[in-house]
Amino acid sequence: MNRLLKVPVLVVRAFSHSSRHLKNKVPEAQKLFQEDNGLPVHVKGGTVDVLLYRLTMTLTIGGTGYSLYWLLHASMPRKA
Repeated sequence: MNRLLKVPVLVVRAFSHSSRHLKNKVPEAQKLFQEDNGLPVHVKGGTVDVLLYRLTMTLTIGGTGYSLYWLLHASMPRKA
């Protein structure tokens, strides 16, 4: 029972201690994304962002085409 009473104290210590070591990276990210270099915002993060964007667009276009194919297939009358 005595251990359970110490849990809130340990949790507070753990979170208050770890927050001292964190650095605010928001200003650096703001500089990167507000830079006027002609790139759209979804690719300013670098190669990983470009690959994720292309993968997302490929899956979206492929899924739309697949859905339209089956919609067309379902709309045709069955052969007897």
